[in-house]
Amino acid sequence: MITDFDTLHDCRDAFVSTLENLASENNQIVAVCNDSVGSSKLGGFRDKWPERLVNVGIAEQNMVGVGAGLANGGKIPFVCAASCFLTGRALEQIKADVAYTHANVKLCGISSGMAYGELGPTHHSIEDFAWTRVLPGITIVAPADPSETKGAVEFAANHDGPVFLRLSRVGVPNIFDSNHRFVAGKANTIRPGQDLTIIANGTLTHRAFQAAELLAKQGIEARVINMATLSPIDIDTIVSAATETGAIVTCEEHSVHGGLGSAIAEVVVQQCPVPMKILGVPGVFAPTGSANYLLDEFGMSATGISEAAHQLFYNKGKKRIA
Repeated sequence: MITDFDTLHDCRDAFVSTLENLASENNQIVAVCNDSVGSSKLGGFRDKWPERLVNVGIAEQNMVGVGAGLANGGKIPFVCAASCFLTGRALEQIKADVAYTHANVKLCGISSGMAYGELGPTHHSIEDFAWTRVLPGITIVAPADPSETKGAVEFAANHDGPVFLRLSRVGVPNIFDSNHRFVAGKANTIRPGQDLTIIANGTLTHRAFQAAELLAKQGIEARVINMATLSPIDIDTIVSAATETGAIVTCEEHSVHGGLGSAIAEVVVQQCPVPMKILGVPGVFAPTGSANYLLDEFGMSATGISEAAHQLFYNKGKKRIA
């Protein structure tokens, strides 16, 4: 499916271009940010509709509250901020003002995961899946490429209810063509395979695909699933993968606790127990370093993922799951 791993794209560009297109057709769409016009790439939106962008300054709790108020007034607010501050500093407002009241707010976590790299642990957002996934009623999406980002933004604008879009600034290759149709709650199998399954989302999907290509050279055919929607999760696809391939590796730009791997494990352990390996940040504060460097260091290079999958494949026949 992926033919060019060298040409990388910033999904924020797809985010803002889609948002502007939607806003030109629907004047109820507004943007709210926390002094992050630049990092959210909202400059064009501001220039076209200055009256439809609210910049609250560095006040994330107020920002989410303003978003909820705009939603209650019939607007469709896209609340944009660095994911670490949006989900960490304003978690109570996300819980009480957005999730509890089912407000029609679109939370846009910009530069998620370890995208801020050199700014270190205070700016890494490797807990945001866990914090938002536990709140009822929020659709959580981590798109893997520009086409999926476009589809996710279109979905968010038309969905009646809270959405958390987890968007990175780390470059990714095109995985899907321009005709790709994003469906919330539905995963995509981007590579067939029967020996084991690798499940990823966001910045890790293309690495999972590369890992499967490496495994194929060793005679192991890995199924690769892009699980863009974390909540609601695609239970049927997970159960089919576990049943048909017998082992699952997950990889994510997030802590190993509470994120994609945990969500999949919750399904697997209750419905179809099989051996699993959860790759991510292993319960530590990720140090300073570029996102790609840190992913490699935590075993999520294409080679690292393939090695973990290789070991799981050869061990799965030795493990007995009660």
